[in-house]
Amino acid sequence: MSKLGKLSATASIAAALGVAILAAPAWSAPKQFTFSEKANDRLAKKLNIPIFFTLPKSTWAPLGEAGFNTTDVLLDFKHPDAIKTNSDAGLRLVVTPRAGMAARLAKSGIFQTGDLLLTFRAEWGGAGAYPNVQMGISHTGLAYVKDGKLRNLDNPLNEEYLGRGMSADLTSEHYRTLNLIHVVRPRGLTDAERANIAAWASRFNSSAKRVYPSQVKFNDDYNAPKFKPGKPLEFVKHLGQIGLGQNPSGVLDLYCSEFAWSLLALRDCDPAKTADEFKGSRVPSCVKPPMKPLDAAGNSVTSEGRSAAIGLADGPLTVIDGLKIPSDDRKALLQSVFVENPAGLAKMSEGHRKVAEAMQPKFETLKDYYLGVSGGTVVQRLRAKLIRSAFNRAVPENYSPTSYLLNSLLPADNVNRTMDYVATIVIE
Repeated sequence: MSKLGKLSATASIAAALGVAILAAPAWSAPKQFTFSEKANDRLAKKLNIPIFFTLPKSTWAPLGEAGFNTTDVLLDFKHPDAIKTNSDAGLRLVVTPRAGMAARLAKSGIFQTGDLLLTFRAEWGGAGAYPNVQMGISHTGLAYVKDGKLRNLDNPLNEEYLGRGMSADLTSEHYRTLNLIHVVRPRGLTDAERANIAAWASRFNSSAKRVYPSQVKFNDDYNAPKFKPGKPLEFVKHLGQIGLGQNPSGVLDLYCSEFAWSLLALRDCDPAKTADEFKGSRVPSCVKPPMKPLDAAGNSVTSEGRSAAIGLADGPLTVIDGLKIPSDDRKALLQSVFVENPAGLAKMSEGHRKVAEAMQPKFETLKDYYLGVSGGTVVQRLRAKLIRSAFNRAVPENYSPTSYLLNSLLPADNVNRTMDYVATIVIE
């Protein structure tokens, strides 16, 4: 989160690629994402991320074959280690100048209302167990298209995130200090659902100064989700009441990814038609979870069933387990996730660095879980199973900023898969 410190500027990726984005002709022929070996080599050096910060193509959202009308550079990035092993771990990159990007990104058609904007900090790669397990993701915002621009809605609902005058056009302090944003898309959104999401987002944007922080505020405890298994989504109803101007009693505190989850849970609720349903004693029937919250540790690495689940701590494990590498190399890569790196921690904001340092000793048990699940001995696998059970008893089901990306790592036909990775915006 940028309130914990600004992200320092990085060298120009466009310069590294040898491309002149600003000099590109206005809206030339439709483009597709393409691979360039020369650009890939240069970009790999600039990003400098571990392979477990990339994603297999099974996570990628289908974007069609018609191409996109944009002057931005569209690249398929393949991690060098993936190329060596004939694996497909990489990223889709949209390299865009910062100036005017909200209009360009909307016009391109690549991004849509309802997409999730995940703050991605490449400098977290290899910085220690906590930043590695988070896969470099520190914040979640919601995207919506309005008045020809790709806009953002984030909690905190203040100018640091929404910008001067609550412009919500990716020009706030938070977004001005970013270089990389992962974009994840809920599967199967209809036009009506996107219209509802845009309507809710517009309401919260226009009322932000009135309702924040008097009615909705930021919760900095990411281990205290409002979601409780088997319980009605009262907190989503409460948020809807705030958005409808019904002034419910009490203050609703939500962290960033919980706020985004709640807004998506309102996707079937038309605020112009369902206001009366929010006045009743029950949660409106239109409120529906957009994604099953994750346990701390899942079973998707060891189970091939369509109902297998991925856990909050399973990101690097899942990416590494899917690589085509020898068992000794896999073990070494799994161990690298947990290596302390003071120099890497120094690149993090003060707040995140303190959390990472405090959490480092607690990740030793998670290391045993990783090594046991992925190719361990019989004893190690049994210990991993016990560790998984203990983690899940201790940690509540949750929707962390990383959880949306994690969900996309499930197999395409998994019943719990509700998210797809769209692309990573590389901001110049």
